[in-house]
Amino acid sequence: METATVRKRGAARLRSGHPWVYRSDVAEASGEAGDVVRVADRAGRSLGQAFYNPRSEISLRLVTRGEEPVDRAFVRSRIEEALAYRDSLSIDADAYRLLHAEADGLPGLVVDRYGPYLVLQVGSAAVERRLDWVLEALGELAGPEGVLLRGDVASRKREGLDTGVRVLAGEVPESVVVREGPVRYRADLFGGQKTGAFLDQRENRAAAGGYASGRVLDVFSHTGGFALHAALGVPGGTSVEAVDSSGPALEAARANAALNGLENVTCTRANAFDLLRERSDAGERYGLVVLDPPAFARTRRDLPAARRAYKEINLRAMKLLEPGGVLFTCSCSYHFSRELMEETLREAASDAGRRARVLEWRGQSLDHPEILTVPETRYLKCAVLQCP
Repeated sequence: METATVRKRGAARLRSGHPWVYRSDVAEASGEAGDVVRVADRAGRSLGQAFYNPRSEISLRLVTRGEEPVDRAFVRSRIEEALAYRDSLSIDADAYRLLHAEADGLPGLVVDRYGPYLVLQVGSAAVERRLDWVLEALGELAGPEGVLLRGDVASRKREGLDTGVRVLAGEVPESVVVREGPVRYRADLFGGQKTGAFLDQRENRAAAGGYASGRVLDVFSHTGGFALHAALGVPGGTSVEAVDSSGPALEAARANAALNGLENVTCTRANAFDLLRERSDAGERYGLVVLDPPAFARTRRDLPAARRAYKEINLRAMKLLEPGGVLFTCSCSYHFSRELMEETLREAASDAGRRARVLEWRGQSLDHPEILTVPETRYLKCAVLQCP
């Protein structure tokens, strides 16, 4: 087996429980992209085995701290463990994540279930090389009718892999209707966001429905996930408005509302910042406002502008709340930490002149595990605030 020797910083990172070593922290390495290599510090002490790719900024992704062979049986055992964990969650849905890359011990591999179909994202040359093992295990353990590879992710380019979307096994339709608790929606498997839907918000959408009262405003609604749950959580005569700047997304939201027989959902195409400002200046009031914006801070350099954007939308949303109204506000920007989000929300509440009571803090759904020693796995943050 080839060996990679890591510098002091890389060794300390691995010993702390993090699985990544950046290229700058690799002292010496032999092997090719996709190899499994032994990792050692400069004193020759073993740190485990990792997927290696000299082309990637993350050159080493630790896959085990032991010395067992990383073979077909190893891959199958990791997939078995991931599926057993999902079974333990008793998920009330047929669309959810089966395997969450590093968080489930197979770096670079994401597997999502949409009813009888599986959709994969492969962002590691090592997993790509062993894709037959993955498909064999998934076929035997999960029994899908079809498996799709969503290879249209930037991580594949960084790994030197080709991009594209292709069926790997069986047959896969362009879209499929799936269930999320009492809600049904259509997921676009070939062209939708991520692998077809934002599955990491599944538990939060259900929770938001429980806070619905009065008029409901779902901003950055995409295909209406939060709006659908809110509409089922309030009387039929109460209005739920889904707002997004994308026409196709709103067409999907309308179709999803019809799929659930909901007549109290309206869709508005608008710039979220403009609409929030206009509505708050006009003195409109809502019982629940949901903010689920795209990532405003994709890199650390984006943080100053992102913080201003988060503050603006939350300040406006707080002004829109009727007494006792609830703000369900989210950020999927990893670099925008919970601490920074709290500070930004405090400033927004102060400038809005509203007292904000914290009802709860939430994260991504449990099928997207957060690993304590890997901060990057804690990316989705949701604050539920009530303004008396």
